[in-house]
Amino acid sequence: MTDNFNRDPQALRQAALDYHRHPKPGKLEIRATKPLANGRDLARAYSPGVAEACIEITKDAEAAQEYTSRGNLVAVVTNGSAVLGLGNIGALASKPVMEGKAVLFKKFANIDCFDIELNEPDPEKLADIVCALEPTFGAINLEDIKAPDCFIVEKLCRERMNIPVFHDDQHGTAIVVGAAATNALHLAGKKFEDIKIVSTGGGAAGIACLNMLLKLGVKRENVWLCDIEGLVYKGRTSEMTDQKAEYAQASDLRTLDEVIDGADMFLGLSGAGVLKPEMVAKMSDQPIIFALANPNPEIDPEAARAVAPNALIATGRSDFPNQVNNVLCFPFIFRGALDVGATEINDAMQLACIDGIAQLARATTSAEAAEAYRGEQLTFGPDYLIPKPFDPRLMGVVASSVARAAMESGVAKRPLTDVDQYHADLDTSVFKSALIMRPVFQAASTATRRIVFAEGEDERVLRTAQALLEETTETPILIGRPDVIGRRCERAGLKIRPEDLEIVNPNRDDRYRDYVQTYHELMARSGVTPDLARAIMRTNTTAIGSVMVHRGEADSMICGTFGQYLWHLNYVEQVLGSDDLKPAGALSLMILEDGPLFIADTHIHAMPTPDQVAQTVISAARHVRRFGIEPKIALCSGSEFGNLDSQSGRTMRDALQVLDGLGLDFQYEGEMHTDSALDPDLRGRVFPQSRLQGQANVLIYANTDAAGATRNILKSKAGGLEVGPILMGMGNRAHIVTPSITARGLLNISALAGTPVTHYG
Repeated sequence: MTDNFNRDPQALRQAALDYHRHPKPGKLEIRATKPLANGRDLARAYSPGVAEACIEITKDAEAAQEYTSRGNLVAVVTNGSAVLGLGNIGALASKPVMEGKAVLFKKFANIDCFDIELNEPDPEKLADIVCALEPTFGAINLEDIKAPDCFIVEKLCRERMNIPVFHDDQHGTAIVVGAAATNALHLAGKKFEDIKIVSTGGGAAGIACLNMLLKLGVKRENVWLCDIEGLVYKGRTSEMTDQKAEYAQASDLRTLDEVIDGADMFLGLSGAGVLKPEMVAKMSDQPIIFALANPNPEIDPEAARAVAPNALIATGRSDFPNQVNNVLCFPFIFRGALDVGATEINDAMQLACIDGIAQLARATTSAEAAEAYRGEQLTFGPDYLIPKPFDPRLMGVVASSVARAAMESGVAKRPLTDVDQYHADLDTSVFKSALIMRPVFQAASTATRRIVFAEGEDERVLRTAQALLEETTETPILIGRPDVIGRRCERAGLKIRPEDLEIVNPNRDDRYRDYVQTYHELMARSGVTPDLARAIMRTNTTAIGSVMVHRGEADSMICGTFGQYLWHLNYVEQVLGSDDLKPAGALSLMILEDGPLFIADTHIHAMPTPDQVAQTVISAARHVRRFGIEPKIALCSGSEFGNLDSQSGRTMRDALQVLDGLGLDFQYEGEMHTDSALDPDLRGRVFPQSRLQGQANVLIYANTDAAGATRNILKSKAGGLEVGPILMGMGNRAHIVTPSITARGLLNISALAGTPVTHYG
């Protein structure tokens, strides 16, 4: 997308319309979670089998959580009377917004939603309809209902329904504002109970935000509410509601300009241009300005900073720092509420949500969020008061906090036995590699190993180093320039600094002469002169890392975040190779929707011999077991069980003979096509006597072209998440990654490198 496109309103409009229209209209569809392929499936899904589930629910209403989707189903309900900045556009026109809300529920918290748009302007009748939906849904999200009707609808529904009812425009906004305000006050060194707040806008969101700030400690007498008529004061009758009246001040002041003097915080949920720069100048030192009107805030942030350079500013827009976005809240508060069977979303759960969001912003930014918002400064401070929506840690942190609060406040019908385990399970659902990597991390925790990173200045490496220090027993060693490492840590919002790390500086290190001597001794009869050795030890960080492992100054090395794989392998093998340690192959674990699949050899032997294939198979089996998986290995070729006299077929048939002579304790078979490896029924028709049972979970190819292509296709088109490549045969002393690796991928490789080889070998 070009800058010109970004600035073209018509192009933006057309792109949005195309997004909603293609490839099929709308943003939602319904998919079955059970097979329906034959008469047996039909008999279970519908008549007569469905009656059994019905009978169980008549016995115990809670059984609906086990036999239906209700426990993970939310209704997003509106009458379209107050949609975004569009106003009362009606139920039908609001449907794209509600579909969008449902998409966010699914994307961020894996909650299923139905959007329900109702032609009902009367709030009491609307509440009647919503209450009648209780048997269908586990929770209700009220959305875009005008004030004061929304207060009535929510009150009636909460009183009459035994499931959570949450008006996101009110409480979702209030929760995110509460989290942002918590952190803003933290930076400003102020307390809720001491601050003066001036607010504009007496609608649902504005009132809810003020109510939440009171729960956080703000004193009611310190809140000055203004609307289109000016200050809400005692005795005023024009444009008043019961909700506004609760904030009426006994004062002779009448205008925003008059009451803003000395205010610590401005909360705007009104309209563009309401707050003037000269008003900001009257506020206290380091004022907090939440200008949340959309699409244009009450004051432009740059205009505010012109008169208050140290102001702490939030808006409702994504193109300014500190966007107050309800998506930080609603998916996760519902996730926690649904998972414990909460009967309501109470104050304790909302406050827990605030605390979780606020704490997460003060923690180190996740690598995933940094990748999604590349180029933005994500360090806790004036421009980063709250996390970004794509921070995957939100699910675990916020939902578990909400679940705990629901249990402690007595509204959980299905309390958890272990909230910490629940948090870990949520993380597993977000981080695709977490579950399968669990045994590897557990094994790595049994020892303290020193891992040297050849590309120590890379931001992904720096994030990995911090994670290793915070979460593991491993010790990271970085090769790089300390000043560069320091600047990049600061820029990335990391807590670590060069003094926290062991660093090898290629430009100046006391060990330089020793490393040169070691490398020259190893390579003197391979054409490496002393001068060349000195040059390599100044410039080649892979060689430096290899020498450190050779000398026992590190236990393992990780390299390859840039450059070509075989280039790195050359130096690894030069220094660390021996009669006992030789590269046997590169193994990639691909995490797919239907489970793990291992691919080899993706990088090492372009055209392996049968003996090399056999060694790859044996090494792969050993490494697959590191993940708690019993290997089922298929030798893949264009030939299938001898039907083609090709080079790959001959290689794999000969490799099979080598393996058969070794008395191995795992399943393997070949040679076969990839689809036969993955489809037992197909394989059974082709070769009924196959010794491979079920679906293969390891695919070994006859050349790196085939293995590498399979790996890349699974990554690009099947959404596969890679763990690896794992360098086999080198005694876990070195691993070479590829430039596309993420920070989490590096952390996974670090766990593999951090496991003593005796553990798995």
